[in-house]
Amino acid sequence: MVKKTTKATSAAPQGAADVILQEETRPTVGRYMYFVIGYFFLAFCWQMAKVADAVKDRWYVFDPESLHQVAQAAVAAAPGDMPAIVDFIYGNLSATYPPSQIRLNPDNTEWMFNNAGGAMGAMYLIHASITEYLIIFGTPLGTEGHSGVHTADDYFNILVGEQWAFQPGSYEKEVYGPGDVHHLPRGMVKQYKMHEGCFALEYARGWIPPMLPFGYADTFFSTLDFFTLWKTSVTTGREMIGNLLIGKI
Repeated sequence: MVKKTTKATSAAPQGAADVILQEETRPTVGRYMYFVIGYFFLAFCWQMAKVADAVKDRWYVFDPESLHQVAQAAVAAAPGDMPAIVDFIYGNLSATYPPSQIRLNPDNTEWMFNNAGGAMGAMYLIHASITEYLIIFGTPLGTEGHSGVHTADDYFNILVGEQWAFQPGSYEKEVYGPGDVHHLPRGMVKQYKMHEGCFALEYARGWIPPMLPFGYADTFFSTLDFFTLWKTSVTTGREMIGNLLIGKI
């Protein structure tokens, strides 16, 4: 004869279970407060960003037309001679802008690779601050890639070689040669090619820090060249902090 056994079960009283269920499902006041505080914090940051964007022009030191004239004068003084062009540009800028107004990097041997948007070249960082940067960028080999989507206007003053550019819907390439300037407005994207070797004086004005991830992305997802990443970060940070210390935003 087989005995049937039953497992004893215990259950909380129905009233107690209802109270526990209500406590578990009842939203707490603290949870709502986090959402409210987060909302107002984001709204505050958004408004501050709009105000800062509206007045950022007062922090600019360079202007595109003057830099274009400097680039043209350098091309005319030493056509095709990049070392002489670099010396001419830095000499003109250092004579025009006093150290109390803006910090310029005098070490024109401080070149580093730059990989961004699939394009590869080298750059000499002349100036970097929160609202402006000025570099000489290029390669004697030629390269091409994506311009990136940026929070700053970009002015590409060609010194030697040619830059080609293209936008969807166009059947013809844009061609920029020595002495020309290629203006890429904030938010616009293009495919570009530095054809058969090209160097340019590149000036960006707007919000510079949000542009940095574009310059870093290829390191993490392609090149894994962390030495160059470190050198770029140290140089850029040094120049930005140096400018902040003299009041250049």
